[in-house]
Amino acid sequence: MSLLFSPLHLPSKQGGLTLPNRLVVAPMCQYQAVDGCATDWHLMHWGNLLNSGAALFTIEATAVLPEGRITPSCLGLWDDTTEAALADKLHRARQLAPPTAVCIQLAHAGRKASSAVPWAGGQLLSPAQGGWLPQGPSAVPHLPTETPPQALTDQGLKDTVTAFVAAARRAQRIGVDAIELHCAHGYLLHQFLSPLANQRNDAYGGSFENRVRFPLEVFKAVRAAYDGVLGLRLSATDWVEGGWDLPQSVAFSKLLKAAGCDFIHASSAGVSPQQKITLAAGYQVPFASAIRDATGMVTTAVGLITEPQQAEAIVQAGDADLVALARAFLYQPRWGWHAAAALGGTVDAHPAYWRCLPRQAQAAFGKVAIGQR
Repeated sequence: MSLLFSPLHLPSKQGGLTLPNRLVVAPMCQYQAVDGCATDWHLMHWGNLLNSGAALFTIEATAVLPEGRITPSCLGLWDDTTEAALADKLHRARQLAPPTAVCIQLAHAGRKASSAVPWAGGQLLSPAQGGWLPQGPSAVPHLPTETPPQALTDQGLKDTVTAFVAAARRAQRIGVDAIELHCAHGYLLHQFLSPLANQRNDAYGGSFENRVRFPLEVFKAVRAAYDGVLGLRLSATDWVEGGWDLPQSVAFSKLLKAAGCDFIHASSAGVSPQQKITLAAGYQVPFASAIRDATGMVTTAVGLITEPQQAEAIVQAGDADLVALARAFLYQPRWGWHAAAALGGTVDAHPAYWRCLPRQAQAAFGKVAIGQR
């Protein structure tokens, strides 16, 4: 029997969430929002991926403040208008798909905010170009050619914590099933962890204990306000000597577990252009495995996982509890269906699609016989 297509229970203060399989659609920025508001693109995109066969769909990095957007076209959840837009599109998308759990990734881009969309170069935008002055742990730019960000003041730190909490409460009202805090890929919370970006000389910089202080404050504040499944996406290493690394990630994960974290989504990199990544199939799986072994936490593996047998082997080996894919689901939106057919698992699908299945794949869909009559 396929372990990838076996159930997994994610506990929480509310009782938790039981997933019918271990497949996750990872968050993927779309850069299609207008003033932070979800658009018809999101309705189409979410409806499509809610039909993917994955048990958990994660909404892209969603800014908790306007200045926390990566680009002016990024999704947000910071006021009643952005909440109403996201709620409308998500509710309508869920009507077009079988029951699928939804997670949202709450984020602040920090010094990487105010950027152009990737296909326009991705460089920082000036105010004259529609951008703004980014904020970060320190006045240290991501690239030496960029304008330094504004170092967050004590009040700025408090306001950011408040914004994460407010966004979490909005997400709960919208009806999402889980929240993932974005502490990866060089964005604000990761910037505080890494000595490459965090050069503060106060209680939030310098030692490991100081560098993890602000991300822990954000997590604990959200945990106190939100009773659902709450996890964190973590860059387990900067891939730069002298930067954030796996041993620190393990130590940080232990602190998160003690604070009530329900899962760690283990990724890497993003905080420095000096990173030297050793790419290979499943190259980030060892990070999820090390955190799982050291903490006993539920972990999610992600990164260059493309084949069903590869995903199955990860959970069979005990390297991770969940397997997340991103680009693979964009290229092949029914990836979960193909994996179920290949591994002898089962998934649910909207009845409108039941009649499309080739005969050799029909065993992967428990209701298909009804649909074919």
